[in-house]
Amino acid sequence: MDLSGALQLGELAAAFAALPIFPLFDTAYFIISILYLKYEPGAVEMSRKSPFASWLCAMLHCFGSYILADLLLAEPPIGCFSNNASVILATAVWYLIFFCPMNLFYKCVSFLPLKLVFVAMKEVVRVRKIAAGVHHAHHLYHHGWFVMMAIGWVKGSGVALMSNFEQLLRGIWKPETNEILHMSFPTKASLYGTILFTLQQTHWLPISEANLIFFFTMFMIVCKVFMTATHSHASPFAPVENFICPVLFGTVSSGHSSHHHHHHDHQHGASHEGSHPPPPPAKSKEELNEGTRKRKAKKAE
Repeated sequence: MDLSGALQLGELAAAFAALPIFPLFDTAYFIISILYLKYEPGAVEMSRKSPFASWLCAMLHCFGSYILADLLLAEPPIGCFSNNASVILATAVWYLIFFCPMNLFYKCVSFLPLKLVFVAMKEVVRVRKIAAGVHHAHHLYHHGWFVMMAIGWVKGSGVALMSNFEQLLRGIWKPETNEILHMSFPTKASLYGTILFTLQQTHWLPISEANLIFFFTMFMIVCKVFMTATHSHASPFAPVENFICPVLFGTVSSGHSSHHHHHHDHQHGASHEGSHPPPPPAKSKEELNEGTRKRKAKKAE
């Protein structure tokens, strides 16, 4: 039996899934995406020195997920730019956020109560993109579970996964900030979400697509709005991950770590001693007095 059928939410979920995301929700998505670009160090200065580079970065923030998904599916990665209305809308948002007189547009959209509304609307678009990515991959690779999960994941968090390339456009290279190594909450949530949508698409999860879109969107909205309002970076998945991951994957052994450091210090000390001989041992008081008496005797002679 369908879970939402028992909760009498089928019609609401169907109406929610049928909501058009253009232009209202897409506008909110572009505003938050480009707002995060402006928060990056040096982004404002770059927009003055090289407006074209700034515009390219903004387009990556807005359409990076489509580009990465098309690359994985061997489709034209520039295809997303064929939607003139979306590109013009994203360009208008970019111009207003970076170049509006007296920063009025930026001040309005970064006002916290209004920003929280845009954040919630962006999550509606994110979940819809995950579902569309899984559905598209299922159409091309009917039994390719991992293809479905890959496409759904990059559709939901492609901008973050392309962050190193976007940094190169801004003249920055920080490989240690790789999103795979340090997953943010949206990237993890997109990964877990695309697993759910893949199970639903392959009929292993007894729930309709519209109902899954509704429930997962509500979860994402609550988490992201709370995290944005409280300026928190703590992941809601952390308690579960901290319990499960040590059981499945183990933990870093402190003994191995200390042994490694001791071995490293020993080697470092050995090489240091090889290049610089140790100082002679300090002389005792009696030896110093004996040396003084001998020098006095020589002077007397």
